[in-house]
Amino acid sequence: MGAAIYMALLLGVDKKIIVFTTFIIGIFTEIFAGIAVLIAAIPIIGPMIIKIVSIPIFWILNALGTLVSGLAIKKGYATQLAKGRIVTLALLIGMIIGYIIGNIIPL
Repeated sequence: MGAAIYMALLLGVDKKIIVFTTFIIGIFTEIFAGIAVLIAAIPIIGPMIIKIVSIPIFWILNALGTLVSGLAIKKGYATQLAKGRIVTLALLIGMIIGYIIGNIIPL
């Protein structure tokens, strides 16, 4: 979100529009997360409903990422794409290591 705000500022978008858009996206994110928590709180069936709803969303996001990557390679941005993939991989590895350490060392 920070990169999108930075780009909007560079492109000269009015600051009030940026604040309003960020606020609306934040509200919808909170509403979606709240509804998901309420559904997940239903015993036995709630977590299954969340998995059924969320897994296709991740598939769609993965497909969009693959399409954008294909277009970027076709346009000649292969080196920048490779750098972005390396950064993403590093972040994922860091998250996994943090998860493992968090489970090994209880609070």
